[in-house]
Amino acid sequence: MSTNEPTKSDQSLPGECCDWGKHPPQGSEHHLLKGPRLRRQELFTTINIFIEFIRGFRRLHFIGPCVTVFGSARFDEDNEYYKLAQTLGKNLADAGYATMTGGGPGIMEAANRGAREGGGLSIGCNIELPHEQHPNPYLDLFVDFKYFFVRKVMLVKYSDAFVVMPGGIGTLDEVFETAVLIQTGKIEKFPIIMMGRDFWEPMEKFIQDSLIANQTVYPEIMDLFHMTDDPCQVIEIIAKAQSKLNGNS
Repeated sequence: MSTNEPTKSDQSLPGECCDWGKHPPQGSEHHLLKGPRLRRQELFTTINIFIEFIRGFRRLHFIGPCVTVFGSARFDEDNEYYKLAQTLGKNLADAGYATMTGGGPGIMEAANRGAREGGGLSIGCNIELPHEQHPNPYLDLFVDFKYFFVRKVMLVKYSDAFVVMPGGIGTLDEVFETAVLIQTGKIEKFPIIMMGRDFWEPMEKFIQDSLIANQTVYPEIMDLFHMTDDPCQVIEIIAKAQSKLNGNS
């Protein structure tokens, strides 16, 4: 083997450094989670987190009816899911909803782009990352966060529904955390709409055949999820859920 050929440990995914996972970036969240520190450091961090929450609350307080769209940052504009998210953003705008995303590229950009093209409010809650994440150019309102958990609170707090496009670990984290909040009654039973049927059907099968079959979750968990590839049907699902929440069933 040539000495110039990279070994398996040297190889990395696009957008990642070779040390990813071994030497996390020395950011605010890393310092918070690395273990006990001086008590004054914990106090200063808590104050900074409080300030970040207040800044998010102030920026997003008046956005009105809003739908959060989750999805991968890695799809370009030629991808079918990008185009689907763009159409979804337009439909949400036509229906009077603001579109909120993580503010980055890929699916997030597509949904914000569609919202902008449809004349709706386009919102991004961006997270500071060492790779990949940067604000997309289709945002009317933009808030930058250092802490993932603060950002996730904003994405949930101001949303009337959640649309989940194909994505990776971050998207899975967002959809299941939202499902937990609904299941435990921490938030209302807002609809979680999965778009990209071919992509999500294996997950649906896993929930049915493994989680429900082994009684680790109740079968009613499936009532939280709606699956469709039709942006028009997304609007219908959201409208029906809103009517039910408002007591007009």
